Amino acid sequence: MTDTTTTTGDLCPGIDPEALRTKYRQERDRRIRPDGTGQYRRTAGEFGYYAQDPYTPRTDRAPLTDTVEVLVIGAGFGGLLTAAKLRDAGVQSLRLMDEAGDVGGTWYWNRYPGIHCDIESYLYMPLLEETGYMPQWRYAPGEEIRRHTVRIAEHYDLYRDTAFHTRATELRWDEEETHWLVRTDRGDAMRARYVVVSSGTLSQPKLPGIPGIEDFAGHTFHTSRWDYGYTGGDAEGGLDGLADKRVAVVGTGATGLQAIPKIAEDAQHLYVFQRTPSTVDVRANRPTDPEWAASLQPGWQRERMENFLEILSGEDVEEDLVGDGWTATPALQRAMITGKVDTTVDPAERERRDELADFAAMNRIRSRVDDVVEDPATAEALKPWYRYMCKRPGFSDLYLQAFNRDNVTLVDTADHGGITSMTQNAVVVGEDEYEVDCIIFATGFETGVSGVISGTLPVHGRGGTPLLQAWARGPRTLHGFTTHGFPNLFQLGTMQNANSVNFVHILSEQARHIAAMVESAHRSGALYVEPTRAAEQAWCDTIAEVAVDNSAFLAECTPGYYNGEGTRTGTSTSYAPGPVAFHRLLAAWREDSMDEVLVPAAADAPHREDPRAVPAGQGVA
Repeated sequence: MTDTTTTTGDLCPGIDPEALRTKYRQERDRRIRPDGTGQYRRTAGEFGYYAQDPYTPRTDRAPLTDTVEVLVIGAGFGGLLTAAKLRDAGVQSLRLMDEAGDVGGTWYWNRYPGIHCDIESYLYMPLLEETGYMPQWRYAPGEEIRRHTVRIAEHYDLYRDTAFHTRATELRWDEEETHWLVRTDRGDAMRARYVVVSSGTLSQPKLPGIPGIEDFAGHTFHTSRWDYGYTGGDAEGGLDGLADKRVAVVGTGATGLQAIPKIAEDAQHLYVFQRTPSTVDVRANRPTDPEWAASLQPGWQRERMENFLEILSGEDVEEDLVGDGWTATPALQRAMITGKVDTTVDPAERERRDELADFAAMNRIRSRVDDVVEDPATAEALKPWYRYMCKRPGFSDLYLQAFNRDNVTLVDTADHGGITSMTQNAVVVGEDEYEVDCIIFATGFETGVSGVISGTLPVHGRGGTPLLQAWARGPRTLHGFTTHGFPNLFQLGTMQNANSVNFVHILSEQARHIAAMVESAHRSGALYVEPTRAAEQAWCDTIAEVAVDNSAFLAECTPGYYNGEGTRTGTSTSYAPGPVAFHRLLAAWREDSMDEVLVPAAADAPHREDPRAVPAGQGVA
């Protein structure tokens, strides 16, 4: 297959690289704020109601004091896939725990109108063959995905012993019992031999720190806690409660691209407050072709997932089975998503070619804005002036068209650093006030911050050592899953692991790996699973040795969550050769080196002198 993003070379007539670089910097500088990520506020304390569950009533229950073999914290795709693989490995004593009222993770919380996944459903929705389901659309709506998470939980009997509307508040290793003591906000003091943390990094909504936000007397909510009681309708639209309402939407990222067209159909008037426009490429969604679905052979989903991952990782493939906006731009994605690169080309020349291809792709996207949006001033404000991967690419066939409606007004806030303030009845930008009845915050989530990383879920390992103390000089893991001094504790995520735009594929491989370690421990009679200090150090050294420094790219980007609103320019802690290479590495390790994490039981265990043991009060950093 030919990657069209790398063949541009000098075949880009009309492109002036220096002029575009200058324009990009000018637009970046318009949006940089000195407070960086401090411009947002958490949905806690007086703003905690923004994060409450509007979908499932919380019911009282007695505190849990029992013992389970495996506790999985988080019931999104990561937790569900790990639990499913553990079921396949024969684990029966298993509990799912989540702050939400049901399974689904981000698809439980996000039910806003127009919600779809931007990854093809045949790749994104896991375990399709195992559960006997075929998505109805190429890009599935959110409700179809949420129902599929329920299907997975039912298929693998994961509802048997769940703890919903429950937040873990402490994990503490009991060396005498070789179990984790788990405390929660429901008064639980349960025990688990193994704990898997899959609490996600896109679950806690955030709000803009707008002066006067608490003074607004109208109705407000966050898109991840959609208030259909106020708007009426459902995820398909029909928001008749907005027919007489002046509505403000704050945010034009992936959520805004999908929700804004639906709100525009029904609101009396819609004001869209934009700081930075997203790229908006063609989506071309369509129903699943039944003849195509009937022609698929067993194993088709894994083949399609692997093909997609290989293409995006820069691997050599003979055929593109997906053929969408993602597989058409793998070289452009390399600035943020690691993978294989063409080492036969001088790095400077490779960067020159990639930048030219990037300019060409972004010119095409900006030209589409002119083709679709009728008002020239609005079209100009909607054009994205930055490199392709400075923000997550967007796809929509409805978003740009919404700005041709008479009842939609775009308010560009870039020159003011965002919204200036809020009053009892208006949103203020500079000297202009926009009176509204309702404000909907499409302002995203706290990113890259799980409860473990933030410290809101304290973890105490052997000798009472806090995990954050063990990581005082940076994360220390083996393959991103386990840490020395913290037996039988597994984590999912991208830290010292791998990443891809189809993160569910990454989670599938992580679930497979964790289940394999637990199964091996059971089969061998191991006391617990824990990496040696040497193995952990070797992996940390490997991550450092292969790291790719993309700080120069991030520094040139418009502010966003990729670069910490213009404040973060460090190297990634993911495995730089990319997910395909990483998954090969894990498979080889499972085949040849699994024993290095299996601590054997002994006659005097757990009181024996173990070389992995950490004396009480000492860190393991």
